[in-house]
Amino acid sequence: MAHRVCPWWLGYFLASPIRRWIGQDPVKIVRPYVHEGMTVLEPGPGMGFFTLPLARLVGSSGRVIAVDLQPKMIASLKRRASQADLLARIDARVTSADTMGITTLEGKVDFTLAFAIVHEFPDAGRFFAEVSRASKPGAHILLAEPNGHVDDAAFAAELSAASAAGFALKERPLVSRSHAALLAKS
Repeated sequence: MAHRVCPWWLGYFLASPIRRWIGQDPVKIVRPYVHEGMTVLEPGPGMGFFTLPLARLVGSSGRVIAVDLQPKMIASLKRRASQADLLARIDARVTSADTMGITTLEGKVDFTLAFAIVHEFPDAGRFFAEVSRASKPGAHILLAEPNGHVDDAAFAAELSAASAAGFALKERPLVSRSHAALLAKS
């Protein structure tokens, strides 16, 4: 499968409230897994469709680390977070295609939201290895990939890469228009 990154301008559509109407309500999707005081990693946050609700859920004692390789996405995310008075809870970082740049998080992450992002990485194994190093023992990942971009075989390959990095499948939650899996670090 060719790996390409979602263009920055598509971020406006991805941050649209219309997504809630088609069954992708960010609060309903992440609320079962995210609680006050948690440290949450969100690779590929775009313009913050999930980031802002995550910041509300972690509360003032929690933190959301959002990493994206597109500066325009991060700039828009920061602007939206500032307008929502949530910027203090969000660490928004521009990263590179080679690494997410999260070595400072080793053993600190409680939950990772990998929503429609792993298929954009050139190496799923490297993605899950970085997340594993950043995750606490018992930390969870909610992996969700769009049905239109990722077929069953590709999703199975992602699950295999996650397993090789030390994550076990816990459940297969229903996420509209997506393949989804909840994984836990052993």
